[in-house]
Amino acid sequence: MTQSREVHLVNRPDATPLPSDFQVVTVDVPAPGAGEVQVRNSWMSVDPYMRGRMRDVKSYSAPFTLNAAMTGGAVGEVVISNDPTLQVGDLVQSMNGWREVFNAPAATVQKVSATIPAQAYLGVAGMPGLTAYVGLLHMASLKDGDVVFVSAAAGAVGQIVCQIAKLKGHKVIASAGGPEKCAWLKSIGVDEVIDYRAESNLTKALLKAAPEGIDVYFENVGGTHMDAALAAANPFARFALCGMIAGYNNPEGASVNNLMMAVGKSIRLQGFIVSNHAAQYGADFQRDMVGWISSGQIKWNETIENGIENAVTAFLKLFTGENTGKMLVKLS
Repeated sequence: MTQSREVHLVNRPDATPLPSDFQVVTVDVPAPGAGEVQVRNSWMSVDPYMRGRMRDVKSYSAPFTLNAAMTGGAVGEVVISNDPTLQVGDLVQSMNGWREVFNAPAATVQKVSATIPAQAYLGVAGMPGLTAYVGLLHMASLKDGDVVFVSAAAGAVGQIVCQIAKLKGHKVIASAGGPEKCAWLKSIGVDEVIDYRAESNLTKALLKAAPEGIDVYFENVGGTHMDAALAAANPFARFALCGMIAGYNNPEGASVNNLMMAVGKSIRLQGFIVSNHAAQYGADFQRDMVGWISSGQIKWNETIENGIENAVTAFLKLFTGENTGKMLVKLS
């Protein structure tokens, strides 16, 4: 019998979550059964979409169950195997995060290579990287000559969107909060960076950065960012709507004041959930991303909290902009 700590949601928050909405619980993990493996997680992911799962509403992802272990992306090492397809020491990826140790059928975890850092499978080579790839290249239909605007550009998804667009030869304008994040974006080749915290009028700042207008907007924020993008958009611009974090803790969402511009400018607004496109584009993404990482063409930043006891802290920092790049929790 092995002991493991795990994080439970004990209350469904109406606004910004509080630490008291969560509880770290110690449980006993028995030996795995036939066809199962026991995995000790090394890394777990916290992601903005998890906020939506704290509401008891129907959505693309089922709500978290109260007083039970939460779930999310994780990478760990097989410590016991009762299945011939996996050996002790194998590195595996799963959706069994928010806990230190778990048992699961071998078929429900995915063996990954140790040729890149393990945590990269939760970021640049995982769901955030795939989100950037699918959203930019397929949902926004990136084409020659496009000017690209990316909000929350120093985050897990945004930093990859910016770099893929630059690899494809495009002018990229990015927004981020604070001088350190803006400096990071300049260091990876972004052409124009807007510190939205230092701007009294984001629309004016974007129009100044993109006097030629924008053709593609990768939407991560909503609210005033969406207003600015609509104002700066050229006719027939394409918007990939990945998320709108400005409204995640507001039951009414983040308001947009000039949505009618989408009609007059014939803008295509394409919302997407990356899991719906993984089967179609996942192989292409893995091929291209491994190549870009191997050649040093893609860089990434991470913010790391240590220990399961700090997982909630890591999650809450997503909503105050305290992370640069992918927010991760190191478990062992």
